[in-house]
Amino acid sequence: MSAQATTPTLPVPPDPHDAPPLRWGILGAGGIANRFAREVPERSAQQVVAVGSRSLDRAAAFAATHGIGSVHGGYAELVADPQVDAVYVATPHSLHHEHALLALEAGKHVLVEKAFTRNAAEAREVLAAAEARGLFAMEAMWSRFLPHLVALRAVVASGSLGEILSVHADHGQRLDKVERLLAPELAGGALLDLGVYPVSFVHSLLGAPAGVHAAGVLTDRGVDAHEAITLTYTGEHERVVAVCTANMWARSASSASVVGTAGRIDVAGAFFVPNSFVVTPYDGERWMWPRPGDVDGGGFQHQAAEVARCVAAGELQSETMPWQATIEVMETMDEVRRQLGVAYPGE
Repeated sequence: MSAQATTPTLPVPPDPHDAPPLRWGILGAGGIANRFAREVPERSAQQVVAVGSRSLDRAAAFAATHGIGSVHGGYAELVADPQVDAVYVATPHSLHHEHALLALEAGKHVLVEKAFTRNAAEAREVLAAAEARGLFAMEAMWSRFLPHLVALRAVVASGSLGEILSVHADHGQRLDKVERLLAPELAGGALLDLGVYPVSFVHSLLGAPAGVHAAGVLTDRGVDAHEAITLTYTGEHERVVAVCTANMWARSASSASVVGTAGRIDVAGAFFVPNSFVVTPYDGERWMWPRPGDVDGGGFQHQAAEVARCVAAGELQSETMPWQATIEVMETMDEVRRQLGVAYPGE
């Protein structure tokens, strides 16, 4: 494979260091919040200035680990902190709706972990509140902002693959001992935690599906552990069949591919983390983007920088992760859960 000789020039995200700084408060002090607190200040101009948890001791330990100056033993206190410009909501799915509204009511911009809420109705309520208050809101689907997926979408949009016929994306992790994912009351299961990545990836290429067909296996507590989702389309994508798979029982390759009449793309490893991809034209030479060894690390810095750029520009939503996309992904997952028979207490 002659990557350097044949790789075209493709778009890349702006340098996260060039985005204006926002002062971030982190709502929740769990595992994904640790990653945000570590990667974002290291790889961008963003500042994490406060953290809030239901446990003051836990918030204090989190702050000590990451050098955060302001500690709050409650979420209301965090969102009221005058130092905080934007709130990163990193609590379980069942609480995203409540905590996003709490931050918006306090006048803070929000970046809400995916899945954005439990269902599309909750997502609409959060986004309506952001619009009414003139505040920025975005789902933290960080993979949409990664350089290789920005470039991959550009290749697909260029038409060089011909007519797209199939898209496949998978995400499997062994998480069957994680209580949050086992608990219906916390909106557990594979779909909202893992399956949202493949569903959002396919949506980023094809938009909302016309048909959703799901099969899966539930745990004895009634959450989904393993599913396969087939998506069909009308109009320009009427010949496309997309397949999304997810499971929380075993770690899979978590691969993604796009197949067209003139060529295909295969992501060279897990598609949702910083990576590269290979393009195989059916009449021409294979090429890789980016060159081997050029894949950057981290990943969360790109979405945080996007929030900062949009806020500075007075925009309420991101073109890369717009509100309509979040709603449509939630609607697809609502239909998957309906077909599988998964409902969460309190919905």
